[in-house]
Amino acid sequence: MAMKLRLARGGSKKRPFYRIVAADSRMPRDGRYAERVGTYNPLLPKDSEDRVKMDMERVNYWLAQGAQPTDRVSRMLEAAGVIAKKDRANLKKGVPGKKAADRAAEKAAKAAEAAAPAEEAAAE
Repeated sequence: MAMKLRLARGGSKKRPFYRIVAADSRMPRDGRYAERVGTYNPLLPKDSEDRVKMDMERVNYWLAQGAQPTDRVSRMLEAAGVIAKKDRANLKKGVPGKKAADRAAEKAAKAAEAAAPAEEAAAE
């Protein structure tokens, strides 16, 4: 079985609450899981101790068994110091999209076109 440490959503509409679970990767997000190893309440302040609670002994057991944490759970484990921090780089994050680049090029062309007659008049 390909096990994952992942979040299973609970709570009511617009009031999320997550269980950190060890589950087979083929099971649905909120479906059957092998063991609950912690909880995550995103509504609490970031500095609250109750925001993320994990049974580190069981987390380490599942990691030793080959369970792969999802990105969100791995960030929580990194913050807890259980796993080494990964280098993440979203190189395309700061690059504008195609339409925005086209608009910027069009705007620059209009500005250059408007500046050209003004420079000619100033030269005369």
